Amino acid sequence: MKDVIEVDHPVVKRYLTILRDKSTETAKFRRAMGTIGTVLAYRALENLPLKETKVQTPIQSTTGYEPSAEVFVIPILRAGLSLVDGIISFMPDAKVGHIGVYRDEETHEPVNYYHNFPGGLKGAYTLVVDPMLATGGTGTHAINFLKENGADNIRFVSLICAPEGIKRIHKDHPDVPIITAAVDEKLNDDAFIIPGLGDAGDRYFGTT
Repeated sequence: MKDVIEVDHPVVKRYLTILRDKSTETAKFRRAMGTIGTVLAYRALENLPLKETKVQTPIQSTTGYEPSAEVFVIPILRAGLSLVDGIISFMPDAKVGHIGVYRDEETHEPVNYYHNFPGGLKGAYTLVVDPMLATGGTGTHAINFLKENGADNIRFVSLICAPEGIKRIHKDHPDVPIITAAVDEKLNDDAFIIPGLGDAGDRYFGTT
């Protein structure tokens, strides 16, 4: 699928299996989310621009590299928090903001209730994080809001995507690539991803 980076790796498939298993305990679920979050960060940041710097090894001076753009991680609350630890373990210098959006379970439309993110979005590498891309309404809502506040280099990072959500993001924001661990079959009549893994936020926070 165009502009979708699906991480195809045996270890990722193993951790996805752990996450999908309804009998997986909370602690094990959290560890698996963290591991996949790190892998998704690796793919999302593989084109991060660099600038040269000098570094002194124990033997001699040599050329090193530092990011030339800031990295902002913006999870969509609350489920997006489940991937943040894994992402910032890979990029500890990243700044973390938050957008509070929930999906009305009757209309399936997003409702914005909170936001707090760093200034300087323009020119930064901005990762919008939501583990389950279902209808795409929440993701599009968050991306719209960030663009209105100056973000111009956005990547959408998600654990599992439905084809419907991918189409919505690409329709509304064709400039935003999607990085994911899996593209699942479809949405059911209640707009939940099939086969999915249930409610990622509830399972991560132990509130099922």
